Amino acid sequence: MKLTVNGISHELDVEPDMPLLWVLRDELGLKGTKYGCGIAACGACTVHLDGVAARSCQLPVGDLEGAEITTIEGLGTPEAPHPVQQAWIDEQVAQCGYCQSGQIMQAADLLSYSPEPTDEEIADAMSGNLCRCATYPRIRAAIRRAAGSEGA
Repeated sequence: MKLTVNGISHELDVEPDMPLLWVLRDELGLKGTKYGCGIAACGACTVHLDGVAARSCQLPVGDLEGAEITTIEGLGTPEAPHPVQQAWIDEQVAQCGYCQSGQIMQAADLLSYSPEPTDEEIADAMSGNLCRCATYPRIRAAIRRAAGSEGA
């Protein structure tokens, strides 16, 4: 099967029902996408599928041929971080950091369709991404910063 991940085409010999999360981590060595709950409830495994946030722990890889998959590793680079990644750094969002790649991917998706989200839109979009360290105020501040409206 052929998958395009972060703009690179990969030929893979995996079972079609294997979750995308395990293909990313175990077959492609992309460790930024995290295993959290395994039931698509926590958001730690969030990636972009054709530009839209999706939970990779519940996506059978056999359904994804032809899709463009973007992981946290493909969102930006250390030299040119995505605006959301830079905002996360500027706001010092991460505490333990485990959930942050999923949080960043969800936030980037939100800003792709709502470039200046209200607090309610942020809360709605981010409600399924859990953070054990409860950095939610910093997450909201980083999203505002990335949107260019940190004072809103």
